Amino acid sequence: MAPRMLDPAFQKLSPLGFGAFKIGRNEGTKYPRGYDLPSEAQAAKLLNEVLDLGINLIDTAPAYGLSEERIGQALAHRRREFMLSSKAGETFENGQSAYDFSREGTARSVQRSLRRLRTEALDILLIHSDGRDLEIQDNEQIVPAMLELKKSGLVRFIGLSGKTVEGARKALEWADVISVEYHPDDRTPEEVIALAGRKGVAVVVKKPLASGRLRAEAALPFILARPEVCSILAGSLDIAHIRENLRLAREARA
Repeated sequence: MAPRMLDPAFQKLSPLGFGAFKIGRNEGTKYPRGYDLPSEAQAAKLLNEVLDLGINLIDTAPAYGLSEERIGQALAHRRREFMLSSKAGETFENGQSAYDFSREGTARSVQRSLRRLRTEALDILLIHSDGRDLEIQDNEQIVPAMLELKKSGLVRFIGLSGKTVEGARKALEWADVISVEYHPDDRTPEEVIALAGRKGVAVVVKKPLASGRLRAEAALPFILARPEVCSILAGSLDIAHIRENLRLAREARA
């Protein structure tokens, strides 16, 4: 069988995407410093400025608090300007996460996300893994459910946002895209990133700065030196910070 080619939609992604965690949630985070949630108006201003910079990938999740709802309110009128990625499997309420990887739970989650995001379809739907990457894929019904959602047209591309190299490798059997943590302090995904490239599976890197512990000047060029990486997800509430990260990412890809 001939190797699958990377879908052109992923080739058009900006090298820096926007991770929308911080606009919706500030509880139970892994960031070294706390932060206040922006107001609805502040979040809307930031999201529109992100698009104005030319960033065309926005990543959110039901577990990101108010994030989906705020994206829908702020950007529904600009929906065609960016790829929208969300997840299924995890919710976060009353200070703690809950997980549901069932077929029915996946369908409910996507319908809820579509309402909140004010869109008819998601560009990307990822499994929001709790760390049991292999078990979820082997024993739960979320993968068949996602394949059905893709066939129905409610989702364009499907994949895994996992926590293990083994899980990412398993996902290459069915996924269009994998989201992996990769940076100078964690190079363990390099083999699976290369394999994804050979299989035509898109790679989006999450937590490129190790949740704020690494300097962008070193981390972003290191990550984008990998031609298989389509985009890097970084979140910030400071538009100047985002602009500088985008500059570094564009220079790395020049």
